[in-house]
Amino acid sequence: MDITQKLHTLKSSLPPHVTLVAVSKFRPVEVLQQAYDAGQKIFGENRVQELIAKYPLLPSDIQWHFIGTLQTNKVKYIVPFIDTIQSIDSLRLLKEVEKQAARINRRIRVLLEVHIAGETTKHGFGLGECLNLFLENQSDAYPHVIFTGLMGMATFTDDTGQVEREFARLKGLFDEIRQSGRGGDTFTELSMGMSDDYPVAIRNGSTMIRVGTRIFGERKM
Repeated sequence: MDITQKLHTLKSSLPPHVTLVAVSKFRPVEVLQQAYDAGQKIFGENRVQELIAKYPLLPSDIQWHFIGTLQTNKVKYIVPFIDTIQSIDSLRLLKEVEKQAARINRRIRVLLEVHIAGETTKHGFGLGECLNLFLENQSDAYPHVIFTGLMGMATFTDDTGQVEREFARLKGLFDEIRQSGRGGDTFTELSMGMSDDYPVAIRNGSTMIRVGTRIFGERKM
């Protein structure tokens, strides 16, 4: 199947409340344009240098999501155009996004990345740390940040039960923040699930999946 067919097949299988972010890292601009022409408007990139190179070459109505590890010294390069930063994994990074967004008088959507996986290589807030940010009203300190929800990555494993438990843990935290009212009206997105595990994520309450391989095929590095 070509990209158009793959996108159509994938989107038609998703519940209406689930948003698809096409993970386009390492893919050439021509391939992204194909996906755009097939109706895909939301793309996820994980390297700042690659993102700022692609941005001016593609349609201006694309919603760019940054989904990778973001260094504080590179925030300033993407705040003028980024739609959402999904990988806010520390207070230090959150403060830098606020600083840079304030500098250009722009509000930036963010998802807080929560560490739910067994692997220590993955990043993110602890569950309690994330919850306290809202319950202790710390979120009020970021007027140029729109808290849109949470993001998490499960352990890369064939153990579906473990993946289920990790996604369920993140959904529980998401619900607790929502029910507290501290997340606000914008706190609506739970980004979890990638090419290998998005069906499990959707079963556990995901509203946003990040898929690359199932759309674009295996990367040729």
